[in-house]
Amino acid sequence: MTLLQVEGLGISFGGLRAVNDVGFAAKPGEIVSVIGPNGAGKTTLFNMISGVYLPDRGRVLLDGEEVTRLEPHLLARKGLTRTFQNLQIFQDMTVLENVIVGFHLAERGHLLSDLFSLPGTRRRSADARAKAMKLLERVRLEKAAELVAGNLSYGALKRLEIVRALAMSPRVLLLDEPAAGCNAVETEEIDEFIAELAASGIAILLVEHDMKMVMRISNHIVVLDHGVKIAEGRPDQVSRNPDVISAYLGVDQTPELLEEGVLTGDENKEAANADR
Repeated sequence: MTLLQVEGLGISFGGLRAVNDVGFAAKPGEIVSVIGPNGAGKTTLFNMISGVYLPDRGRVLLDGEEVTRLEPHLLARKGLTRTFQNLQIFQDMTVLENVIVGFHLAERGHLLSDLFSLPGTRRRSADARAKAMKLLERVRLEKAAELVAGNLSYGALKRLEIVRALAMSPRVLLLDEPAAGCNAVETEEIDEFIAELAASGIAILLVEHDMKMVMRISNHIVVLDHGVKIAEGRPDQVSRNPDVISAYLGVDQTPELLEEGVLTGDENKEAANADR
């Protein structure tokens, strides 16, 4: 069963065609990675799927329903949420409060009840707090629940952002470079968590520059170059595709270079800092 269907998405900025006729599908429990060199259009594609940008062409379907023109908060209510390339954390709030924010979207409170903190409001607050703690336990951040988020390590903040997205009970989760800036241990923790989320039935759409991570956890890979899809398939198929290797390296190298993670070398680190 297809949960997310992307059909012929395209967008231009000032006459420049940033993404052109890109399509793919994701099933429940599947990890689909979108990769490509710096400037390939990956984040722009994410922005169209998640309602940040309105595409010029194409459409997005969620469980068979067209959701192309819905705003991000409406998409989130339907089960499609995302994280961002740059951390969107409330640095001065506690870790627990950051997660509780994610539950507000699903709340159906009453103005007077909230204003006077009536029993119904107190019950919802206690319920949100309990659920938030359970989510923090999944990423081993429960002991940091009452700490100010700004005091956490970068890797912990990345996990916190994913957990906050999970508070909205997504069926489709878009992760934009969840391991960027993380060390090897933090990256391993994040990719294990992503695999766990997929195993629970969530469809994961991933943009990531760490090719070792991508090849390790992806079920399916879509490759963009200059806004155009140049390849698609299983990790083993994509890693040996000459067009993919040429797009990344600019020369005709052997497929083993991609498999060995050459794209995460120092000479390519700048690709993790921007996508447009």
